[in-house]
Amino acid sequence: MRTAITIILLFTFSSKLTAQTTYPRIAGYVGILHPIVHFGDGGAHWNFDGAYVGGLPTGINIWKSQKIGFSCEFVPFIRAANGTSKMNNFLFHPGVLVSLGHGFTFAGRAAFETSGRYGVTPVLNKVIKKNKDCSYFVAIPVPARFGNDHPSTIGIGFQFGIAF
Repeated sequence: MRTAITIILLFTFSSKLTAQTTYPRIAGYVGILHPIVHFGDGGAHWNFDGAYVGGLPTGINIWKSQKIGFSCEFVPFIRAANGTSKMNNFLFHPGVLVSLGHGFTFAGRAAFETSGRYGVTPVLNKVIKKNKDCSYFVAIPVPARFGNDHPSTIGIGFQFGIAF
C-alpha cells in the first residue's frame, strides 16, 4: 500500500515539475534589422536615401529567472548602393534583458562596432505570436553611437524575427 501511494505521489509531483519552466533557460533567435533614421550633426539621415543598410541579428538569450536575463547578439550589416553590396560593419551587442510582462521585454545593450563606433542601444521587444516551439517578435532599437572621430548619433530602427 505504501509503495502504491509513493508511486502516485511521485507521478503527481513530477507532472507538476515538468509543467513549470526551469531556469536558467536558453533561447536563440535570428532576425532582420532595418535602420530607419539616425540623427547627428548633419540632421536626419534616412535609410534608402541613396543606399540601403540592413542587419541580420543572431543571438542567444540566457534567462536567469522569469524577470531577468543576459543576451549576446551579433549583427553583420550589409550596405547596398549603386548596384553593388558589401558587408560594411559588424556589431557585438551584449546586454541585460528585463521582462516587462504581457510579451514585452526591455533589452539594454552595449554596442561595439568594427567601424570603430561604440555606444548603447535600448530595445523594446514584443512577442507577437507564441507557438510551442518558437515565437515571432518585433522590436524597436534606439541606437546611440559615439567615437571614431565622428559626431554622436542617435537613431531608430525596426527589427522582426523568430526565437526558438
